[in-house]
Amino acid sequence: MASEPPLIATPGAPIPAGGAAEWFAGAGGARLRAALFPAQTPPRGSVVVSPGRTEPIEKYFEVVEILTARGFAVLVHDWRGQGLSQRLLADRSLGHAAGSRDFLTDYAALIAAFEARLPKPWIALGHSMGGCLTLLVLASGERRFAGAILSAPMLGIRTGTVPPALARILAAAQRWTGRGGSPVQRDRAPPAAAFEVNILTHDRARYERSLAQLAACPDLALGAPTWSWLDFAFSAVDALAHGAGAPRIAIPLTVLAAGEDALVDNAASRRVTARVPGGRFVEIDGAYHEILQETDALQAPFWREFDALADRVA
Repeated sequence: MASEPPLIATPGAPIPAGGAAEWFAGAGGARLRAALFPAQTPPRGSVVVSPGRTEPIEKYFEVVEILTARGFAVLVHDWRGQGLSQRLLADRSLGHAAGSRDFLTDYAALIAAFEARLPKPWIALGHSMGGCLTLLVLASGERRFAGAILSAPMLGIRTGTVPPALARILAAAQRWTGRGGSPVQRDRAPPAAAFEVNILTHDRARYERSLAQLAACPDLALGAPTWSWLDFAFSAVDALAHGAGAPRIAIPLTVLAAGEDALVDNAASRRVTARVPGGRFVEIDGAYHEILQETDALQAPFWREFDALADRVA
């Protein structure tokens, strides 16, 4: 592939020590970006971090520093269609997907590209869409991880004023009639929406840090999802809620839900977690959706649960 991709540093979010990004080839030869960061102490294992929809690698620099200080090598990746990975539509601002198969193939390619450099044992960490896809990877038969921890995973979708059943019908109909690449709705607020109206975090400094990263590299930004993305999301949720894979996951799983989440359905997340034999569900009272971008106090339960899981498997 071409020269290695950049990592974008800002004054509030420098590149964690020793980190470097690489291209790897995903499904259909798509050029995808990942970054590997070495442990800052003798390694205890590795953590594979899978961000949520719209989130680039750079948003997780602080999480990387927390994990590498705990003795873990950390691999973070941009899903296809976002970050600096290959976008899927001519309008690169739209968040698009064509089912889950390519995502699962991409994840397998990611692991194959970096496996030799990831000390065992491995822990999977996913947020929102990344949490859903991480669980789908495990439900599809991936057995090399020793444990998994998910932050506000997309295991049920809030559809606002539109009834969920109608939203499903609309998404499927738009895709089948060739309009799957059109946006569900244009974002009502610009990417630099005021902190006071955000529904993602109570932490102003972390919120503004993310905006500064997008300002430093506008190519990292992603806007509204398409109807095809929404159809993919419903299908992925259904596979975990009703398919045979989730009960076959044989590793410890911890799911952290945000008590004030406006994007995912915590009741659905609780039900899916209960389908996994080693599943543990914890709700963080008062937290918004982006638990790992929340205030220190609201993040603290996540890191207590991570440490408990790590002590058990690593």
